[in-house]
Amino acid sequence: MPKIFEYFGIILLFYSNEHEPVHVHGKYQGHESKAEFILVNGQIKDILIKAVKGRKPLPPAQLRDFKSFTAVYADEIVAKWVDYFVYHRQFECQRIDEKVK
Repeated sequence: MPKIFEYFGIILLFYSNEHEPVHVHGKYQGHESKAEFILVNGQIKDILIKAVKGRKPLPPAQLRDFKSFTAVYADEIVAKWVDYFVYHRQFECQRIDEKVK
């Protein structure tokens, strides 16, 4: 379960047995949501925020932060997905301490 980012208490991670579409999970104090990246010809066209079956969704404030973060860091998240699942590369979790806009 590689953690890729930590953002104001939200842990963004991939599960090791992931599947397409490309997505990242956001966890915060027992709550969890995910962001799916819709790619068309290798370009991010949309990001869909979804519930995770059997989990409480992120609280409203953290959900807003998760949406903002995934929008700003979308290209990096997709690149890390490819690195991890296609090229089997490891990486360190990055802690982001500044609010994204």
